[in-house]
Amino acid sequence: MKQLLWLLKWILKAAIFFTLFAFALNNQQDTTVHFFFGTQWRAPQVLVVLTAFAAGVAVGVLGMVPRWWQHRRSAGQAQAAGQPTAVADPSTGTPPAIPHGL
Repeated sequence: MKQLLWLLKWILKAAIFFTLFAFALNNQQDTTVHFFFGTQWRAPQVLVVLTAFAAGVAVGVLGMVPRWWQHRRSAGQAQAAGQPTAVADPSTGTPPAIPHGL
């Protein structure tokens, strides 16, 4: 059973890779991106799409950093105070109740 799941996972990864590879091969036309003040960038279309995707991921991660720091700080304070850290219930998958005093 484990080997079958491993095989299915690799087949899915290969299918995604070849789909994206075919997308890249089919979109090699030059595209011009116009910025402010007459500045422009000419690149293959797939590179423009990949750059836009990477910029979106970077903005999303940077948007989550303050929340991550807040959670790390509150977990560190709870551990220093000897309080148990909140962990999700694995049987139901529900997140723990966070006390308002932290």
